[in-house]
Amino acid sequence: MPTQVDTQSLKSWLSDGSEIALLDVREHGQYGEGHPFFAVPLPYSRLELAIWQLVPNLAVRLVLCDDGDGVAQRAAQRAEELGYRNVHVLAGGAPAWGKAGYTLYAGVNVPSKTFGELVEHRRHTPHISPQELQAMRQAGADMVIVDGRTFAEFHRMNIPDGISCPNGELALRIQEIAPDPKTKIVVNCAGRTRSIIGAQTLIDFGVPNPVVALENGTQGWFLAGLQVETGATRRYPDTRRGRDIAGLSVRARALAERHGVPYVAASTANGWLTDSSRTTYFLDVRSAEEVGANGLPGLAHAPGGQLMQATDQWVGVKGARLVLVDEELVRAPVVAAWMRQLGHDACVLAGGFTAAGAHHWRRRGPPDVVAELTTVAPGEVAPAIASGAAQAIDLRPGMDFRKGHVAGAAWSIRPRIGAAAAPGKPIMLVADEPAVAALAAIDLGEAGCKDIRLLAGGIAAWRAAGLPVETTPDVPADADCIDFLFFTARRHDGDPEAARQYLAWETGLLAQLDEQERGVFRISDG
Repeated sequence: MPTQVDTQSLKSWLSDGSEIALLDVREHGQYGEGHPFFAVPLPYSRLELAIWQLVPNLAVRLVLCDDGDGVAQRAAQRAEELGYRNVHVLAGGAPAWGKAGYTLYAGVNVPSKTFGELVEHRRHTPHISPQELQAMRQAGADMVIVDGRTFAEFHRMNIPDGISCPNGELALRIQEIAPDPKTKIVVNCAGRTRSIIGAQTLIDFGVPNPVVALENGTQGWFLAGLQVETGATRRYPDTRRGRDIAGLSVRARALAERHGVPYVAASTANGWLTDSSRTTYFLDVRSAEEVGANGLPGLAHAPGGQLMQATDQWVGVKGARLVLVDEELVRAPVVAAWMRQLGHDACVLAGGFTAAGAHHWRRRGPPDVVAELTTVAPGEVAPAIASGAAQAIDLRPGMDFRKGHVAGAAWSIRPRIGAAAAPGKPIMLVADEPAVAALAAIDLGEAGCKDIRLLAGGIAAWRAAGLPVETTPDVPADADCIDFLFFTARRHDGDPEAARQYLAWETGLLAQLDEQERGVFRISDG
């Protein structure tokens, strides 16, 4: 059985120098309302699907945090069934953390966003207001606007005339975007973090151009009364023509070494795969297109810009080693320099992707614990649902359920699925991902349900069969939508108050830090 750890002990563990994985197993909305600074989100509804990637070392010290409602205990049982040998549960969960006087941080990607604010404060990253940028556009100034977010985010909405170039690609590709050193480069994101980090990346890399961050990104642009563009497809040129790769690699190495980033031989890094005393992540920081065309099994794809912005999507262990891989030894060193400043033990694979290709990167795969459910066709089960002989439980996101679901279905989610089941009735699950339904079925089985099946083809197949669909704009109620973070939901939907609240949250992060939390960062002066 997992042991309980009190809040004071956990606080001490988080800075004792040994590896630790603090996983918050509450759902996305609960986590986003308030969590410990170093907590990594892994909802119980998806636990077995992602824990093997977030926490690849079965021997690591693993602490699970919930809402004080017993979900962490259930998650601990699952983790032990998967082979984790050092599992603990935070006594009282997140509420106990807050009652002990420790800060519960709202939002997501908190360490990375806090880091961005610290970088701006420490490095005095130059910025430009939306009004100044608009005046430059109207005057036809010699400038380029570079969007450091993912292409999908850029495509949804962007600053007019902007070009998509995720931050992890900037050092490699900026020369094609702004070949004239007199061209001013303006870096933006949706808010603040990636604008700051993108601009400071170019400054630290030594580009000759004047570089500034757009203050408050697209949200600041919108709040200034200016129009965003939607559906844009402009992106960085994907060509090596005229690019001095050797020169860029030398500059990248110099930047990395200024921040203490080591270059590690592929044979040495490969040997770390069998070192159970340390956790090592092997991360390919190239673009999705490159990895899709030529990837290596065992290397996780973590686009460099997003690795800096949302580290907790890939790295669940505090104190672990990160081995970064690219093709040309430009992107990996630059990203590794930032990751070191973020407090991570990051290094670069010497020889890059070519050297990696000479080795077999054995990595533990997903656990074989999720049995496929028997599926049932919509027409076959519809009469039983309509008559009440069978119960339909919809596991899709709560907001999707509101927009349309099987008539008569109930909405639920894995942590609460047992209470939603009608005793003695066959259960028909509706899900976008069969694996998520299979996990919920484990808990249903433990609650006494015997006949559990999955709707073949999901809600799309139900609609296609012409079967009744109903909408419930207020069901599930907001309080029940623990999978949805209302805190950030409306900031991109034309809600000025939501945008102002979000920006105030970002700029207010620094004031919440305690000495331990601030001390993890290693920001240099240049």
